[in-house]
Amino acid sequence: MALCSNRSLIMEREYDLVVIGTGVAGSDVAWHCRKAGMRVAIVDSGDYGGTCGLRGCVPKKVLAGAAELVSRVRGQQGNGIRGAVSIDWPELVAFERTFTDPIPRRKEEGFRGAGIHTYHGVARFAGPDRVAVGGDMLIARYIVVAAGAHARALGVPGEDLMTSSDDFFSLPALPERIVFIGGGYISFEFAHVAAAAGSAVTILQRSGRVLSGFDPDIVDRLLLASVEAGIDVQMNMPLVSIERDGSGLRVRAGRKGEEKTFGADMAVHGAGRVSALEGLDLAAGGVETDRRGIAVNEYLQSVSNPAVYVVGDANAKSPQLTPVAVMDAHIVVDNILGGDGRVADYSVVPSAVFTNPPIASVGLTEEKAKEKGIPYVANAGDLSGRFTNRSIGQKHAGYKILVDEDSRRILGAHLIGPHVEEVINIFALAIKHGLTVDDLTLDAIPWAYPSNTYDIIHMVHPLARK
Repeated sequence: MALCSNRSLIMEREYDLVVIGTGVAGSDVAWHCRKAGMRVAIVDSGDYGGTCGLRGCVPKKVLAGAAELVSRVRGQQGNGIRGAVSIDWPELVAFERTFTDPIPRRKEEGFRGAGIHTYHGVARFAGPDRVAVGGDMLIARYIVVAAGAHARALGVPGEDLMTSSDDFFSLPALPERIVFIGGGYISFEFAHVAAAAGSAVTILQRSGRVLSGFDPDIVDRLLLASVEAGIDVQMNMPLVSIERDGSGLRVRAGRKGEEKTFGADMAVHGAGRVSALEGLDLAAGGVETDRRGIAVNEYLQSVSNPAVYVVGDANAKSPQLTPVAVMDAHIVVDNILGGDGRVADYSVVPSAVFTNPPIASVGLTEEKAKEKGIPYVANAGDLSGRFTNRSIGQKHAGYKILVDEDSRRILGAHLIGPHVEEVINIFALAIKHGLTVDDLTLDAIPWAYPSNTYDIIHMVHPLARK
C-alpha cells in the first residue's frame, strides 16, 4: 500500500498479466494465461462481455434472423405461402435481450471461478508496467490492451444528435423514418432489419461506392435487393450537419453547392469505428501510437514497450471481426507463454454482411489481384435459377470466383445469396491450403445435395479441367 500526492490510499497489486477489456479477445487471453498458472487481472469500464456479445454479433444475428424470416415469407407469397407477417419490435428486442442480459454476470462469475481478479473502472497506464484503476495500482509483467472500438468522430455540427449503433439494439420502438450515416456493413445490416420491420430507410454514403471492401459486382446485386426492400441508397452524400426539426431531425448531406436535406426521426451512426484508446494515457506507459492507433509489430506487441500487446478491435491493423479477435488472442497467448514469435497473418479472413440476402467474401478481389500483378481468371454467374434459390423465392444470388491463371489455385471468392456466410468458409479453406478449382469439383468431392454448398460445382466447373 502506498500514499499518493493527494493523500488518498493507493492499493498496489502485483500480477503476471493485466488485461484491459472483457470482449472475446481479452477474455481468451485471460483464461488461457490463467490456465497456464499466471496471476491474471482483467479490467473493463463497462459491462463485462465486450462488443460481440453485448452490442455486436450476438444481438445483430437475432435481429437479422427475424428480418430474414420476414423477407423469406414475403418472397414466397404466391408460391404456396399466404398471409401477412410482421415484426413486433418490442417483443423482438425483449427476445434479443435474453441472449445479451445474462452475459455480464456470467462472464464475471466465470473469471472469478477461474481465479482471475476482476476490476471495474477506467484503466489508464501509470508507467510501463502499471495500470491504475480507481484506487488500485496493478503492476504486471505483461499488459494486454483489448479495449475494443467505438464509433469514430465525424466532426460535423449536430453529430451528438445521432444514435449510436450500440444503442440501436435497445430501441424501445422503431421510428418511422431512419437515416443511416455511412455505407458500410453496420448501416446495411441495420437498414435491412429496419426496412423489414416497416421503417422508411435511407443510407447516406459519402463516396460513390458502398461496402468498399467487397467485390463491386456483388455489391451491385445487393443494391438491387436493397432497393426492392425499400431502402433508399444515396451515393456521394457526405454528412454536412444534423439539426432538430420539431420532434424529428433534418439531415443535410452532399457535396458543396449540391446539398440535400433528408427528414428523419432518427439518424444512426454507421460511418466507421476506431480503436477505443482514449483515456488509457498510452504515453505514460511508453506505448507509441501512429495515425491508426497503437503501433504494433508482427507479433501484436507494442513497438516501444515489449511488455504490452494489443488484440482484437483495439488493434487497428487487423480486420474488426470476432474470429480475428480470437485469432489475435491465441497469437498473443502463444507469444507470452512460449515466446514462439508467432506472427499475425490476416491474408485469409472470410467476412459476411448479414443483409437480405447476405453477401460474403474471402481472398483477393479483382482490384487487389491487379494491384499485386497476379495473372488471374475470373468466373462470375447468376444462381437465382438454381433449385436451392428458386425454391425459396430468392431472386438475388450469384458469385465471382478468382483463380490463379498458372497454378489454378483459388485466389478469391465473392458470393451473394442464402447461406453464403457458410459457403464462404469452404473457399477460405481452399485458399488457405492452396487447393485448385479441380479440388472442388464433383469428381473430387460429392457435395451433399441439395445444398447451397453443392452449388460450388457450378461456380468452378467452367474453370476446371475438362
